[in-house]
Amino acid sequence: MSNAASLSRLSLNQYTTRRWSVAQAIDGCARAGIPAIGLWRDLVAQTSLENSAKLARDAGVQVSSLCRGGMFPAATAEERRRHIEDNRRAIDEAAALNTNVLVLVCGGIPERDIVGARQMVADGIAEIIPYAAERGIRLGIEPLHPMFAADRSVITTLAEANELVEWLQSPQVGIIIDVYHVWWDPAVEKEIKRAHGHILGFHVNDWLVPPPDVLLGRGMMGDGVIELRRLRTAVETAGYDDFIEVEIFNQHIWDMPGDAVLELIKQRYLEYV
Repeated sequence: MSNAASLSRLSLNQYTTRRWSVAQAIDGCARAGIPAIGLWRDLVAQTSLENSAKLARDAGVQVSSLCRGGMFPAATAEERRRHIEDNRRAIDEAAALNTNVLVLVCGGIPERDIVGARQMVADGIAEIIPYAAERGIRLGIEPLHPMFAADRSVITTLAEANELVEWLQSPQVGIIIDVYHVWWDPAVEKEIKRAHGHILGFHVNDWLVPPPDVLLGRGMMGDGVIELRRLRTAVETAGYDDFIEVEIFNQHIWDMPGDAVLELIKQRYLEYV
């Protein structure tokens, strides 16, 4: 198999090259032969939605996803309403960027009530489903590692995410599997199999030992302990055949020249993923 064929499903999550603008990241992907990019709303806003969409279209780089929606829980009804409106804007932005996947980072705990927060997540997703359906956007629930439960996501396992999808019963809703967040789970392969038909994204990176930082501690593929190829096989057996995003939050990698990061990604992707 040629390298070009082997890289045909590779996508750069934009935060892996955090210092690059949308224009730089898209141009870098085009030059490196990386066919897709996962964009972030804050960086898209710096360039403008219209220009970001045009840059990707002109370069022939597909937008694999937009991050992020979610953050549903809040202490007051007014705050929750604002979050719903922001999710509707995120859905519009995803449609404008010609991607059909909006990644949901579901949100943390307001006022020490994790049970209530989980219900707010379920209610919030249910409320935006009709709008997502109108715009042709699918909502990807991304469970995060339990260490992020307080501030980023009360949905911490694939089992919880699958239960939400099954409860919501909508073709617009699925899950995002990021190996950094789920590799440790003894039920990971069982839950990946359970997710057959509603896996909307697969993100790769690695778990460094010891983790150098809670948020910025992800490693380049091959630098840690995650059995990446085993998990890729599991998601493919469960029917997922779309883009594989490399998403790494790591200051050392952010400080590297972007082109060098892309070359390293391609090398490690072919070797380990």
